[in-house]
Parts: sequence; C-alpha cells; structure tokens
Amino acid sequence: MPAETSSVALLRARRFLPLFVTQFLGALNDNLFKNALGVMALFLSARYGNELVAIGLAVFILPYVLFSSLAGELADRTDKARLIRLTKLWELGLMAVGAVGFVTASLPLLMAVLFGLGVQATFFSPLKYGILPDHLAGSELLGGNGLIEAGTFIGILAGTIAGTALIRSGGGPWIVAMLGLLVAIAGLAASWRIPPTPAAAPGLRLGWNSVARTAALIRAARGNRDVWLSALGISWFWAIGGVVLSELPVAAKDVLGGDAGLITLLLTVFSIGVGAGSLGCARLLRGEVSPRLVPYAAFGISAFAFDLARAFPAAGQLTTPLDALLALVGWRILADLLLLAMCGGVFSVSLYAFIQARAEPRQRSRMIAANNVLNAAAMVIASLAAAALAFVHVSAPSILLLAAAANLAVAVWILRIVPGRRRRAP
Repeated sequence: MPAETSSVALLRARRFLPLFVTQFLGALNDNLFKNALGVMALFLSARYGNELVAIGLAVFILPYVLFSSLAGELADRTDKARLIRLTKLWELGLMAVGAVGFVTASLPLLMAVLFGLGVQATFFSPLKYGILPDHLAGSELLGGNGLIEAGTFIGILAGTIAGTALIRSGGGPWIVAMLGLLVAIAGLAASWRIPPTPAAAPGLRLGWNSVARTAALIRAARGNRDVWLSALGISWFWAIGGVVLSELPVAAKDVLGGDAGLITLLLTVFSIGVGAGSLGCARLLRGEVSPRLVPYAAFGISAFAFDLARAFPAAGQLTTPLDALLALVGWRILADLLLLAMCGGVFSVSLYAFIQARAEPRQRSRMIAANNVLNAAAMVIASLAAAALAFVHVSAPSILLLAAAANLAVAVWILRIVPGRRRRAP
C-alpha cells in the first residue's frame, strides 16, 4: 500500500479504525475528567487548589511507575483485543463512580477515580501500541502510529476544552458526569470491533513484585540498543512537550495578558501541529521505519522554541484570539508553535514505530511498558524542574529558552548516535 494513501485507507479498515476510535475516545475522556476535576478543585479549595492540581498530576502518573511491568506482561501473554475490552469496561465503571463524585462534589472520591484512570491508561498503552504490528504491515506502521498520535492529541485538546468549559456551566457537574459515561460507553462499543490477536508469549509468568519486575523490564529494554535509545528519545519528547504545554498558558496570561480564548487558541495550534507532523511522518519517510529524521526534527524543536520564547516578550498585549490574528507578531507566535509541534510529531512517531519494529514480537508490549516507565519519570522530572524555576521567579519565556538550549544539546547527541546512513527496520 503506498505510504501516501495508507492513512486514509487505514481509517476504512476494521483492523485499525475500531482501535483508533477506542483510543481517541479514551484520550478525550481522560482529559475531560482531569480538567473538570482540576477546575472543581480550584473552586472548591481556594487555598489549596493549585496544590491539588499538582497532586492530581502525580496521582495520574504514579500507576505508570507501579504497574507498567505487569501491564506489559499481560499484554504479551494474552489476546490484546480482549484485554482492551476489559480496560474499557474498567473505564466505564470508573466513570460511573466519577459521576457520583462530580454530582456530590467529593474531591477524595474524584481523586480515587483519577488514580483508577491512571491504572487504566497504564494497562491500555502497551496494548494499543503493541497491537499495531499485529494488524498492520511494516510499511503501514508509520501511518498507523501517526494516526494514533494525532488522535491522541486531538482527544487531549477536545477533552481539555470540554472539561474546563462544561464544569463551569450551569449544571456543569451533571453534564460532565453524563458525558463521561456516554464517551466510555462509546469507547467500549468501539473496542468490541477490534479483531483478536494471538498471544505473543502465552506461557509467560506474571511477576507481582512491582519494583523487581520494573527493574527487570528496564534491564531488558537496555539490552536492545535500538529500543532503549528510542525510548529515551520519546521520554525526552514528553519532557519537552510537558514543559512547553505547561508554560504556554503562563506566558499567554502573564506576558501577553491573554484570556482563556487565547490560551485555547495556542493549545489548539499546538495539537494541530503535532497531528500534522504525525500524519506527515509516513509521507516524509515514504513508509520506511527509520529514525533518520529524528535529529533534524529535534533541531527544529529547538529552533522554533527559541524563536517562540523571544516572540512572547516582543508581542506586547495580545488579550484575545482576534488580537493575535490581527498582529504580525501574533502570527509569528502561532507559526513557531505550529512548526515546533510538527517537528515533535515527526520526532515521536518515528521513534514509536522504530520500537515496534525493533522489539522482539514476544516482548514487544513489555518494551512499550518500559518506554512508559521512562516517559513517566521524564515528565515528573521536567515538571519539577519547571516548577522549581518558576518558584525562583524565572519567567515562562526564559524557561522555554532553557528548554530549547537543553533540547539542542540532546539534538547534537542524537545526531551522533543516528548517523546519516539509512537504518531500516527489519
């Protein structure tokens, strides 16, 4: 199948479309819930609202550290399609409990549901990435991963906007509660259309010692150089992406004097950029699973992040989306953000597909799980670093400049370990 048409064709194929819909609805629901909970926490606890939002992030990420090893083992041991349906049933149950939490405004109950959603996401991730090579040809991996990545970011954006806006409307808690249930039901229905897959390692013994098994998982990933370096690269992408996404609202509000509409515009452009870069990756590589574009995408991230950081102070007051669209410097900010995100899409999709292609089929899902552990650690470290810089009054544009400089060093390192020769996946 030609790389240029594979994405369109995949969206018509039963071996891919139900998975795409399932993961898109899951990303939407996670972010609908998280953002509605964050806004509710800010309003219900004026004194500790910001702390509760930070705690919520930790509560959602913690399961990736605790349960990724077990999630990867289960995915390799069992039919992935069946496990996906079980995770969606788990999500539906959580949304039912979450509905009670929203209607009764119970923050402890909602925090417990948020932890449960983190558990669900931990088990779903190695399934959705591990199942792609089971249903797609090698030349389709980039297109499939690009669609998954684009769908994830569009789902994140839609959930963020809906959760933030709906919870503050009249009857907001009821609306969010019912919408969460409906999205979970739709995701469960879509998951029943995913074709079954044979177990990759049916005799695999499960390990229940989380610390020991996670350490073994990391050692196994380090034993495969291509997988290990790709996982480190993806973790760096999530670290830099997390910093950019956390500083965008701060820069828009504190530097530009922007309102909620301007912040939404910036987040929308970023999500569109990641989606465009993710979908364009297959066309740029013509279906070949290779990391050869990764260093150049990394250089692009630094270049556009650097210019974005300089554009914010030069912009003056851009209060609304219309202000940004009517000002030349506003278009500069939007273009930098779009191109930065497009480079990020190419960067991450290339590496996700490379992990899938280079990992041994019997342990592919476990390698995805190892990648998830590293991703979680990178996001936490990056968040703490950004918070520490903000605590000592480093401005958001300055944090973006530091991130661009750090990423430039990483880009040089990547260029050294991914030489100009073409490295094809088998």
